[in-house]
Amino acid sequence: MIKAKKYDWKDSNMALFGSDTEKQVKKESAQTEKAWQGAGEKVGIQIWRIVKFKVEHWPKEEYGSFYSGDSYIILNTYKEEEEIKYDVHFWIGQYSSQDEYGTAAYKTVELDTLLDDKPIQHREVQSYESALFKSYFPAITIMRGGAESGFRHVEINKQEYPKRLLHFHGDKKGVIIKEVPFAKSSIDETDVFILDKGTEVYLWYGKACNKDEKFKAIQHLQTIKSNRSGRVTTENIDQRDDASNRQFMALLPDTPEEEEEESEADNPDEDFQPTLLRVSDASGTLERTVEHVGSIPEDKLDPNDVFICDTGKECYVWIGRGASDAENKNAIPYAHAYLQSTKHPLVPVTCIKDGQTGRANQFFAKILS
Repeated sequence: MIKAKKYDWKDSNMALFGSDTEKQVKKESAQTEKAWQGAGEKVGIQIWRIVKFKVEHWPKEEYGSFYSGDSYIILNTYKEEEEIKYDVHFWIGQYSSQDEYGTAAYKTVELDTLLDDKPIQHREVQSYESALFKSYFPAITIMRGGAESGFRHVEINKQEYPKRLLHFHGDKKGVIIKEVPFAKSSIDETDVFILDKGTEVYLWYGKACNKDEKFKAIQHLQTIKSNRSGRVTTENIDQRDDASNRQFMALLPDTPEEEEEESEADNPDEDFQPTLLRVSDASGTLERTVEHVGSIPEDKLDPNDVFICDTGKECYVWIGRGASDAENKNAIPYAHAYLQSTKHPLVPVTCIKDGQTGRANQFFAKILS
């Protein structure tokens, strides 16, 4: 088996960000994109997946589930004081190709244009999602594979139904569900797992797991049963029951048939201080200068330029009303380029325009001094 390739973000210049392709996105072309029909017309979540440069609707029953080999666009439409507002996110799986996440980036700009520049834009990276993004779903499930790997839905009664091992890890702040390599080596006694064989589903409790992981796994098991019209048999297994535990382990090979590289967490930068940077092309060339370190003072924000506000855990790009068109169009690329020089290149990025209101802007206001 060929090992799935993980794109090295730290070597990426996100070539399609801010390129001629992105700059030429206009409302007229956005209106010809069939996938955007009905976008933002009703309160709620809408999700699209990028498949071979095209935007495809993601099935509602799959909302909250993402494939590590794909990129997605997520639109949240909500009302605040009777005004319709939007947050639009592009989510990038760790094995998504540069073409896929580049397409997701400029299609996000296109959707923003279609909605008259009202949305607050966000970049989300697998395993580094923002609190706002996580709040949209009861749980986030990360599955292996994707459109380019030939993933497709299969019927429950077919023998080819893919075997999956799902890992439940977290606490009261949130439990992440992630598909892990199908092998004994993936099992961890501190967590909960579901072994899904299509018509047979096993729920395994590690002896040191917590109640939040148990609860989320039971919920997920009920969803599986419901989606398959109850045509599955289920069994709960406690690791402390030696007999049933041995039977469960016998269902798994010692090592996976195919391995993917695991995400490498960024080394925590314990000494990092919140930093405010100014991005300006007033001199004729694009320049980035540090304005303040140690806090992010609101009175330093100049409406004629773009500012990057980096807390170390999240990054905001603030676009002044008087910023040039080039500065305006390249806000997220600026942040991406800057973050590559830090120890936290994958943190969530949020792009806010001067005067824009909304929930994400409220979060931004909290970091200003």
